[in-house]
Amino acid sequence: MGRFGVWEILTIVLLVVILFAHNKIPGMMKNLADGLNTFKKELKDKSNKIEKKPVNAGDADGAGVAEKQVQKTAKKPVKAGSRSGKVGQKKGTVRGAKK
Repeated sequence: MGRFGVWEILTIVLLVVILFAHNKIPGMMKNLADGLNTFKKELKDKSNKIEKKPVNAGDADGAGVAEKQVQKTAKKPVKAGSRSGKVGQKKGTVRGAKK
């Protein structure tokens, strides 16, 4: 018989979807269209906000704006004793360390 090619696999998957999920396809397409429309609307709103943002008179060279952007994106300092991602570990222990 041999191996199945890409077109044979796609045909089988398409037939299975049509046979078993034919009544769910319109709802999925509607949800996809709604999501795309919302995404486009948010992109348009965001671009309008950026264009309408006024520049301060003292920041003619844009240095103040860049400084504000750096302050916004700076990460918060991490506490010395915190261990993110290591649930269930005792403080001061290291995974895989021998005693």
